[in-house]
Amino acid sequence: MRRTNRSLIYVATYLLASGVFLLLAPRLALRLLLSTGDYGDIFPRLVGMLLLGLGVLVLQIIRYRVESLYPSTLGVRAGFCLGFVGLYLMSRDPLFLLLLAVVGIGVTWTAISFVRDRRQGAP
Repeated sequence: MRRTNRSLIYVATYLLASGVFLLLAPRLALRLLLSTGDYGDIFPRLVGMLLLGLGVLVLQIIRYRVESLYPSTLGVRAGFCLGFVGLYLMSRDPLFLLLLAVVGIGVTWTAISFVRDRRQGAP
């Protein structure tokens, strides 16, 4: 499952980078993420901490090649995408469309990689 493992590098990268950015400079990070809402400083920092934690978990999945968790990474991110659509419909904040695009690209990449790896019987 070499391709699938590599696709998760994208996920770890955006989780860790956005986590650090939200933790250290929440207002700038939200502005760069096209947010039109006001979320204060505390909640974005909390989100940054959670993203860092998820990023570390994804790094460990990559590092140890925990293939049994690859489908779970797809399912969780697909659920996030549905949540982003719902949050956008409630708030009309473009932040959620941007998050949908970033996470959606990763879900698509991992799904294609997973299917190709399964078809080829990759170790």
